[in-house]
Amino acid sequence: MGRKSLGNIRRKEIVKAFYAIAKEIGLENTSIAKVARKMNISNGLVMHYFKTKDELLKGLNEFILEQHLNIVASKEYGSMDSEKKLRHFIETLFSRKWNKYFDDGVFYSCYALIYRNADFNKSFKDYLESLHGVLRQKLHEAYAHGLILNKNIDEVTEVIFALVDGSYYYLGTFKQSGPDYDKQVAIYIKYTTQLLSFNDTTVLLSNEEKLK
Repeated sequence: MGRKSLGNIRRKEIVKAFYAIAKEIGLENTSIAKVARKMNISNGLVMHYFKTKDELLKGLNEFILEQHLNIVASKEYGSMDSEKKLRHFIETLFSRKWNKYFDDGVFYSCYALIYRNADFNKSFKDYLESLHGVLRQKLHEAYAHGLILNKNIDEVTEVIFALVDGSYYYLGTFKQSGPDYDKQVAIYIKYTTQLLSFNDTTVLLSNEEKLK
């Protein structure tokens, strides 16, 4: 048990070093040898855990997922039992919180690999489907609490994530925190929330409770 745990720790250390180098010089320029050099260990030790760069890329996918789940599955949101929580969650999907956990440049380098590497394509798709699953669960919670009336939650989930993915790609061309950037984010949030059929009765009752 102890050895397995130590092995998992070592794997994560190697992936983090791989990520740090990719962030600095680009994913395409990163190699097992450079990871070993950064960690002051042998190439053989890196290859004990990751035999090829492709295996390291899959490990990087797992790291990306873990970082992104820090946002979308954060306990700070709790159950989607109020309109305020749901709206806050949607706004967070378009916030710059993502960048605190993972670099856009490395992420989009990974994205480009799905067109050239079939195994990586599957790994990346699995990662995206995990994120979709979290959003789907949040919307089902909102539906169960009577906040939204949408019955086509699977479809709504796909459209929202298409907006999130597309928005981040385009927002990368804007200066962060500038007025043009903020304007674009406001547009995405506006039309995303319009996809949700809020239950006016539930929202009204919630507002009345706040006034008591």
